Amino acid sequence: MKVIIDQDKCVGSGQCVLLAPDVFDQRDEDGIVVLLQEDPPAELHEDVRQAARVCPSLAIWLEEP
Repeated sequence: MKVIIDQDKCVGSGQCVLLAPDVFDQRDEDGIVVLLQEDPPAELHEDVRQAARVCPSLAIWLEEP
């Protein structure tokens, strides 16, 4: 799995960080998403999928084999 984010679309809701804190973080100054792991381990894949599904601005894309 490859995770791609679009910081320009992000509205800083933080749902991704709550669901997958090992993969996503937020900038302190404005809450915009920061990607910590572009290729997360398999045990985090379902959390990352859920984070992408609940993102209100659709700022997270996943490329899966």
